[in-house]
Amino acid sequence: MGKQLYRFAVLVVALVTLNGTAVMGQGSDKLPDWAKDVTERVQLHGYAQGGFNYTHKAGEDTPTFELKRVIFWANAQITDRWSFLFMHDFSSVVQEFYTDFRVSNNKALTVRLGQFKNALSLENPLSPTAMEAIDVYSESVTFLTGCGSDPLMGVQYGRDLGLSVFGETNDGKLRYELQVMNGQGINKKDGNKEKDFIGRLEYRPVKGLNLVATGQIGRGHAIANSLYNPDIKEGDNYKRNRWSAGFEYKSPAVNMHGEYMEGKDGDVTSRGAYLTGSVPLGKGVELVGSYDFFNFNTTLGMDQHKVIAGLQYWFYKKCRVQLQYVYKSAYIRGFTDGLGVSHKEFTHGANHAIMAQMQIRLDYAKKK
Repeated sequence: MGKQLYRFAVLVVALVTLNGTAVMGQGSDKLPDWAKDVTERVQLHGYAQGGFNYTHKAGEDTPTFELKRVIFWANAQITDRWSFLFMHDFSSVVQEFYTDFRVSNNKALTVRLGQFKNALSLENPLSPTAMEAIDVYSESVTFLTGCGSDPLMGVQYGRDLGLSVFGETNDGKLRYELQVMNGQGINKKDGNKEKDFIGRLEYRPVKGLNLVATGQIGRGHAIANSLYNPDIKEGDNYKRNRWSAGFEYKSPAVNMHGEYMEGKDGDVTSRGAYLTGSVPLGKGVELVGSYDFFNFNTTLGMDQHKVIAGLQYWFYKKCRVQLQYVYKSAYIRGFTDGLGVSHKEFTHGANHAIMAQMQIRLDYAKKK
């Protein structure tokens, strides 16, 4: 099925690209009716993020160029109620493919089926192109939503396979989402018989302010051993619950968002909080800052503080260049013992990084 979806997306891209060229070169009145219909129903989006990172950790310097993401997605409006989306990251894997069907005449009830982002946390559903930090999400969000830092879950990019019901009421002030997910991540069957249930509630009391609460109940299936949770072994099924509460505020003077998150994996509790924001300094130039605390295992004292400070310049719509300094108070240290056996340990110690990144994003939709 994955190959068929991929071929469908490639076909859509080819049709829209060819017909878009025809529109620019000949005029839309010379296109056949079926081609006009395709170009009016399909929207194309894409972005790339890459740059240079310099890190200093455990007395070692690591300078490297890095291509983080090259993402393309196409969404097709099949009818006024039914749509389809396909997303692929050319630096990794197919990330999203789902269909939406709007049940109500307004935006109160829509059903989504396929592979998409889980609704846990304020940050995870947001695009990396809108995040202030170059390394994107906070430590708590990255760990608890399956974005990659928890070995028990692996790298899932905050996405999963499942069913979602969502909508908004009260003129957009109240939004809800309920999800039933495999809990195993992208492009995978479920690893156990249980499903994960995720709920999300958003409330906008005044212009610019959004209050967000999320929660998850489920059971995970460990795909590897974890230094953060040594009692859970690869192949084990374990309790996996989470909850969060946060806010987002946007105004001409300042943009900021913050959140508290807590998770329970087996008998281990992890918790954290962050505050991230940006302040305009001039035309297209913004000052960016963040403070982020996360304790991977409260029993073992695996706490980490992270501070980010930097600048970003928006040179064209959603395109920007970023420069940031990142400090972390802990890291994972690898070493080999006297018997030649490799080990890893959580270490409290300074970890410095200088990050530079360029972001290019383009969106195409035929004007009606």
